[in-house]
Amino acid sequence: MKKLALTVLTFFITFLSGKAGTASDSLKNEIPITLTTKTGVIYGTLLLPVLKKPAPVVLMIAGSGPTDRNGNNMMMTNNSSKLLAEGLYNNTIATVRYDKRGIGESKAAGKKEEDLRFDDYVSDAVEWIKLLKADKRFSKVIVFGHSEGSLIGMVAANTGKADGYISAAGAGQPADVILKIQMKSQPAGVYEMVAPILDSLKQGKLVKNVDPMLNFLARPSVQPYMISWLKYDPQVEISKLSIPVLILQGTTDIQVSPEDARALSSANKKAKLVLIEGMNHVFKEATADRQQNITTYTNPTLPVVPALIKNVVDFVQAVR
Repeated sequence: MKKLALTVLTFFITFLSGKAGTASDSLKNEIPITLTTKTGVIYGTLLLPVLKKPAPVVLMIAGSGPTDRNGNNMMMTNNSSKLLAEGLYNNTIATVRYDKRGIGESKAAGKKEEDLRFDDYVSDAVEWIKLLKADKRFSKVIVFGHSEGSLIGMVAANTGKADGYISAAGAGQPADVILKIQMKSQPAGVYEMVAPILDSLKQGKLVKNVDPMLNFLARPSVQPYMISWLKYDPQVEISKLSIPVLILQGTTDIQVSPEDARALSSANKKAKLVLIEGMNHVFKEATADRQQNITTYTNPTLPVVPALIKNVVDFVQAVR
């Protein structure tokens, strides 16, 4: 069961990454920026190039788990979001990255686990979009969502009327489908325990008497969040977008596969799909070997794959 917990933990806790460069000290043009919500203030960082005209801005939405504005958490430090922001800055594109509610400097804005919903993250992203669209320093707002942030971003981009949307390492199937696939690779009997729970949550029904061994996935306090999350299908959500869409996926990502990216692309025929050779889930160059791949998750000095920055820059510049 410990192996099972680690497998699902990998699914829930995700990461992010950046003209390619190594981690550096904060740039002089990093500006604090905040979003006020009903439960507290969400804190972020605006990285703003010096220009004589409004700049395009990319709103960066991190993946699942306790991920901060730099793409890090207590278990892993890779500075992926920070590197991405710096890479875009070097190409005269502004970025806003933020600590999710309940995380980092935004800890006070968090809710109790039993009160938190997936839609809270969507609403936060929508409000960030509105804030940036009303700011005369910016010419257009592009949403960049990574991993679970991909789904949050596509829903928010539609609701908030963003000018463009980028999915990076986004799942192509609903979460329950992905989790069931993972369960089938676990020891005998695990799938049979988990599948009925997921089916019930998918239908919006809470599950009583959950085996304590499955608390990491379906403890009572997290079930409402699961219900709110499982109602979304990323293929359905991305199909709703009429704005320019870019789908990015690394070929050595051990958490999300190119098949996921192709599924998203098939759901939105106008989207541009780019598979980046040798890029893993945190946008670093890595082989498909799991052990070597994972070592990059805790190395903040590694640059991100240059092709990532090039594709994001080209897309942002082309959005009208």
